[in-house]
Amino acid sequence: MSGSAAIATTLFGLAMAATLAIGVLSARGRDKGMAEWSVSSRGLGVLFIWLLMAGETYTSFSFLGTAGWSYSFGVPILYLVAYLTTGFAVAYVVGPALWTYASRHGLLSIADMAEHRFRSRPVGILVAVTATVFIVPYVQVQIQGMGVVVNAMTYGSVDLHVAAVVSFVVAEAFILVSGLRGSAWVSVLKDVLVIVAVVFLAVWVPLHYLDGYGDLMTRMVQEKPEWLTFPGHESGGLNGTWFVSTLLLNAVTISIFPTTVAGYLSARSPNALRRNALLLPWYQLLLFIPMMVGAVALFALPTLDNPDLALFRLVTDSLPAPVVAVIGVAGALSAIVPMSVFMLAIGTLCGRTLLGGGNGSDPRSRAHRNRAAGAGDDAPGGAQDVRTKRLSQLVCFLAGLVALLGALFFPNTLVQLSVLSYEGLAQLVPLTLLALFWRRLTAAAGVTGTLVGLGVVLLLWWTDNDPWHGINGGLLGLAANLLVAAALTCARPPASTTARSPGPAQQPGQDPSARGETV
Repeated sequence: MSGSAAIATTLFGLAMAATLAIGVLSARGRDKGMAEWSVSSRGLGVLFIWLLMAGETYTSFSFLGTAGWSYSFGVPILYLVAYLTTGFAVAYVVGPALWTYASRHGLLSIADMAEHRFRSRPVGILVAVTATVFIVPYVQVQIQGMGVVVNAMTYGSVDLHVAAVVSFVVAEAFILVSGLRGSAWVSVLKDVLVIVAVVFLAVWVPLHYLDGYGDLMTRMVQEKPEWLTFPGHESGGLNGTWFVSTLLLNAVTISIFPTTVAGYLSARSPNALRRNALLLPWYQLLLFIPMMVGAVALFALPTLDNPDLALFRLVTDSLPAPVVAVIGVAGALSAIVPMSVFMLAIGTLCGRTLLGGGNGSDPRSRAHRNRAAGAGDDAPGGAQDVRTKRLSQLVCFLAGLVALLGALFFPNTLVQLSVLSYEGLAQLVPLTLLALFWRRLTAAAGVTGTLVGLGVVLLLWWTDNDPWHGINGGLLGLAANLLVAAALTCARPPASTTARSPGPAQQPGQDPSARGETV
């Protein structure tokens, strides 16, 4: 091992130890219930919400894929900033509404909300399973991204597989012990390093490899004009239509993304979410820096084999090992933080709704019968609450393990599904969001629409027709989803119970399933 590799590897090891300590110690003095583990007892303020949700948006893709897309395609990568900033405008309205509904009824996930809204545990299970299927590939992407980052920052000394195992161990250790609060505290370290790293790169890269931003833009216009207009350079049809349709789809979908909702529900109040929605778009300005680095690499590394390594190739070729290590640790934590929240979200979805018996809203469920008989002990810290938390932690661990095994032995299998994550999760919008505002939407209509939407998405993907004439396949699926749900709902005469106006807030001891309440 060279001297530079030894320095970078040592600093990486120290950073992982610090990450583990911060994550685990953040749980000291907190209660051990399910609400604390999954949504931090709804007690995070504006700063922690901002750091946590920023940590979910600035992932390992920001260091690898953003620079890689900029290098390979050019302007289509701007969709990333476009949909995130537009999505936060949607979140300004949606976030407080979901927080209010979930807080009023003690709900912890989108599956919880769907089960409660339709008084149907099967609907909740459908949401939980669908969300899990489309999130697990994201976990694997972060594990593999961590491996690439660590391998690059240590000059190849740390094997990709070793780095993948390290990321799994670190993330699982603090998320199992501390839950969402642990991710929020680790986000503090991660975001400080990210801001320092990318601001430094914004100054260093264009001045070291070129004569500044003016020289970069002049050369791009003169030598690489194809990268500056749609559809970009050999992008395979990522034209303006794809850009707008993807922006619309992702901006809505991110508002019900299970990890985003976990951030919503951990807030202290709806006003904290509104302030957060105003602040988060500023964080996305940092994404322009990896885009710029990818553009510089077009001239500094014109024959680069793997475009995703554009940023780290420029860094390792021009900077001393300690600086490379700091930038690498920022990239590694950008994988660990979102990965931990993804695994927690899966645990919360399945541990309570799928394995834990549900939230008791379904009159046919055992949880409802136990509650009606006074036999349930689902109060915070009670036997049922602890059991649900243990099941959620088990699912959290197993989801991470599946993703790790996929990264080690089947690196391309699950990753291929990750391209469908937003498109698949978009099909849950009617069941988890629209249903809270549209009282007439029935469970049968919502479920049928969801299945039709998923079928359209998978068919387009399987036949290699996504995008279809430039339109994002997920948006086409959502359109079919909404048409079917609306047609089936309107074909059914309105029931008096669904037309009833929302009643007063739930009183102590009142069964929530006795009231047909929406937002």
